[in-house]
Amino acid sequence: MNELFIWSTPILVIICAALMIKLLLIKKTAKEIIKGVREKISGDTNTLIDISSGDRDMRRLASDLNVQLSRLREEKICCQQGDIKLKEDVTNISHDLRTPLTAICGYLEMLKREEQTAQSRRYLEIVGERTAAMRQLTEELLKYSVAVSEEHIQHEIKDVVINNVLEECVSGFYAVLTENNIFPEIDICEEKIHRMLNSNALARVFSNIISNAVKYSDGDLKIVLAPDGAVSFSNAASGLDAITVGRLFDRFYTVETGERSTGLGLSIAKALTEQMGGTINASYQEQRVVIKITF
Repeated sequence: MNELFIWSTPILVIICAALMIKLLLIKKTAKEIIKGVREKISGDTNTLIDISSGDRDMRRLASDLNVQLSRLREEKICCQQGDIKLKEDVTNISHDLRTPLTAICGYLEMLKREEQTAQSRRYLEIVGERTAAMRQLTEELLKYSVAVSEEHIQHEIKDVVINNVLEECVSGFYAVLTENNIFPEIDICEEKIHRMLNSNALARVFSNIISNAVKYSDGDLKIVLAPDGAVSFSNAASGLDAITVGRLFDRFYTVETGERSTGLGLSIAKALTEQMGGTINASYQEQRVVIKITF
């Protein structure tokens, strides 16, 4: 019995060592696969996952993942091409609608100068309002197609002082805000916040958010620029709720309180912010809409 134990002990040690080596190799291969998947998904590359292990099962796993990654890349390319085509179509449609809409507006102005009955005046006002809304939507569609163009944004990236851009936007909207009985509370840090951004795009982001506040605010607006560069806009909006606020960045989404809204203003703000490497989100806290931007 002792002799059997003496002979079996080295064998067990060898088996355990072999299993340990096998386990370490599997862990190494798993790490290679995880790293490979992350690189292929996050990067725009045609390369596939390559592992050092000769284990048949691990190589089969890597092969199956490569098949899925290839399909994912093909779908991504199709999606990008479709997105580009959609942007081109939107731009072309917007341009095509501009001319007839301008002509319609001109003829409406001419009709207003003619003698009219009370009923015909009312009809003309309705047509004028609908035409103005359609014209605004056309302009916003064109702006949106330009806004989501990465080349357009990246072409004019430079060192920008966020404080200055924010102050200019607030000054430009001050008359509109006061006309709507909104007297903004502004808290801009003294330290100059520098970021590599597109100044025109940043101004559009701030302007669209302030314009949104004009539509939905109950009568207040608080704007804060923190020393870490985060910019927050908040206003009371009892007519909204958490679900509505969660959809504010959706294209063409409007709420009933937003008269003559195209539903593209905040979508454009989101697209521009993300094109410049920033993040933007909206929340609803104690009947207040809070929109926060971080670069």
